[in-house]
Amino acid sequence: MTEPTRTSTSIIPIQQEAELFRILLNHAGQHDYSFVLWRLPNTQTKNLIVSFTSIHSSHTSLEELPEGFIFSPFDKQKQSHFLKADLSFSFIDGALTEPRNPIQTSSQNWLQGVVSKTHAKKVKPFYPKKIITNTSFDRESFEQLVQKSIQNIEAGTFEKIVPSRSKVIDLPDTFDAIEAFQKLCAAYPNALVSFISIPHVGTWLGATPELLVCVENGSIFKTVALAGTKIFEEGINPKHVAWTQKEIEEQALVSRYIINNFKKIRLREFEEHGPKTLVAGNLMHLKTEFSVDMNATNFPQLGSVMLNLLHPTSAVCGMPLEASFEFLQQHEGYDREFYSGYLGPVNMNNNINIFVNLRCMQLFEKQAIIYAGAGVTVDSVPEQEWEETEMKLNTLLNVIL
Repeated sequence: MTEPTRTSTSIIPIQQEAELFRILLNHAGQHDYSFVLWRLPNTQTKNLIVSFTSIHSSHTSLEELPEGFIFSPFDKQKQSHFLKADLSFSFIDGALTEPRNPIQTSSQNWLQGVVSKTHAKKVKPFYPKKIITNTSFDRESFEQLVQKSIQNIEAGTFEKIVPSRSKVIDLPDTFDAIEAFQKLCAAYPNALVSFISIPHVGTWLGATPELLVCVENGSIFKTVALAGTKIFEEGINPKHVAWTQKEIEEQALVSRYIINNFKKIRLREFEEHGPKTLVAGNLMHLKTEFSVDMNATNFPQLGSVMLNLLHPTSAVCGMPLEASFEFLQQHEGYDREFYSGYLGPVNMNNNINIFVNLRCMQLFEKQAIIYAGAGVTVDSVPEQEWEETEMKLNTLLNVIL
């Protein structure tokens, strides 16, 4: 991936990156526009788009969409949202980059007038609603859910299931979403870090390492199987990490899920690499990478086809999909909304990069809901699965608060 060049001269007054973020996001909030700020894994570029209208994209193929960002819930029967890039900006090393396409050129022309009239303010969540009830699972209830999951696995209902829980937290008066985004970028270089807000839909912040669908230059398809969780400590060599049978089997189930979906569309020409240990912040996961040459297989819409087949993946729902999803709908006791859905930029720089929405929180005026799940197999121990969700929740909180 080629990084855009940094602006050397500009008629836009010199501003700090965070100050321009605040100006743009406050402008979006004042006019009921949607926005998303994100940074892809292993890049230095931060991208921001403002969308004047949200497009419902449930029945639109990725390849037919304009430049923008997609945001979809866990329940694939519910509405997906596509934010068209009406305004588009990129930043490197704290500065606005030179425009690289007509949209960015017109966006920077527009920005000149806005900067001269606006002063930066602290950015708060833009479309808050009051949380009336606490949606959190207590430890006993969650462990009972895990035990019920194990019983269903033993009975043959499914091979694996991923129960989750949510937790309501109070945000400190000093909380600033832009600062939190910047902290996540620093702490998670291998993750998609995002801050997204859609009027009357919600405001979400997160850092997810799990790629769902990638299409590079319209020719190479990629996806990953990601499962298993351990704490990463400084000095550990990822190549020498010892994984348990439970974690290895959990990851193998996710890989098998991907391969089975390739078989559904009679796709046999794919490359598989892994599993290897991936470090994501202070956590480690097992990761297997899959890639397909779309030109060689003559499958130009593979991205859209696989997105529809893969979501929700066995890493966030279970196997088989239908039985697992029905069980979770009946027993989790809350609406996941966009947690464990998917999100990412579409047709930006001729690439599609869509990730599973993990390590995320929904922001409100003075509170947030954070989410975490645990992959349950026949070898699971309820107490350990509770600890895994606590570890995942704290990983996000320790960075931004």
